[in-house]
Amino acid sequence: MDEESQETGFGCVEITEEDLREAMRDLGTYVDISVEDLKTLCTSAVRHARIRTASYVPVRDVMTRDVVTVTKDADVHEVSSLLSEKGISGMPVVDDQHVVIGVLSMSGVKKGHTIGEIIRHLLGEPLAERSEGTVSDFMSVPPVVVHPEADLKEAAALLDKRKIKRLPVVDETGRLCGIISRADIVKAMAER
Repeated sequence: MDEESQETGFGCVEITEEDLREAMRDLGTYVDISVEDLKTLCTSAVRHARIRTASYVPVRDVMTRDVVTVTKDADVHEVSSLLSEKGISGMPVVDDQHVVIGVLSMSGVKKGHTIGEIIRHLLGEPLAERSEGTVSDFMSVPPVVVHPEADLKEAAALLDKRKIKRLPVVDETGRLCGIISRADIVKAMAER
């Protein structure tokens, strides 16, 4: 394959000037573009496609598949112990079909102070940690999720925009497939 046909090839298929002429005839209408301009346009499109696909890393290739989950009715004290035991700071909340319905994080477990506690805090007393109830009292809803075929750059941007540390990875029905964290993304980028 000569240099010119490599430039206008798409994958392993060579696009010739005759192919371009035939494609223009297939349109069945007049197109105000020369074969040379069309060839330049195709070459540029192929180059951009190659750049795009070369940098694409699907979330499914980086996500953690073995995910610790919790249900909305779980006791928050037990879940807090589980988070500590597993050395994680949050987890997806799932229903009976393993559909992600929320996300629980350690920072969420410490919310919910009464107005009296806030006033005493303003007067100098420390705020007491609040961690009574079930997961449904503390989980973040709706959950921010990503799909397995999403580009890693898209997941990183979502984490940054939402100021969160992890994203549940869900299929088209919302069922949990995995989880991706900031640490997973940093590790994947360091390995490339």
